[in-house]
Amino acid sequence: AQVVESGGGLVQTGGSLRLSCTASGLTFNQYTMAWFRQGPGKEREFVASHVHKDGSTYYADSVKGRFTISRDNAKNSVYLQMNSLKPEDTALYYCNRYPERYSWSWGQGTQVTVSS
Repeated sequence: AQVVESGGGLVQTGGSLRLSCTASGLTFNQYTMAWFRQGPGKEREFVASHVHKDGSTYYADSVKGRFTISRDNAKNSVYLQMNSLKPEDTALYYCNRYPERYSWSWGQGTQVTVSS
């Protein structure tokens, strides 16, 4: 399986971005997908997940109420709408299968930088 992330960029505090991730080489609708991020000098952390069976979504406390994960199985894609961005959201964002211990090879990620 392969994933490709896109949509990152430089944005001011309070701004918005929409990240996209497209997967290939797998039956996309059979997997729970998630977004992860790795900030400068930090470990990679969970951001949000979208359960394939029932559409349930889960979020890290730090992004709850500001980020929304969604998916389009017909396009083999998962999205992350990020609103009210903060400088602490600055990170390299990745998508992959959830849970992380079952992840496929990691993509290049997409950089999000939030200026104060």
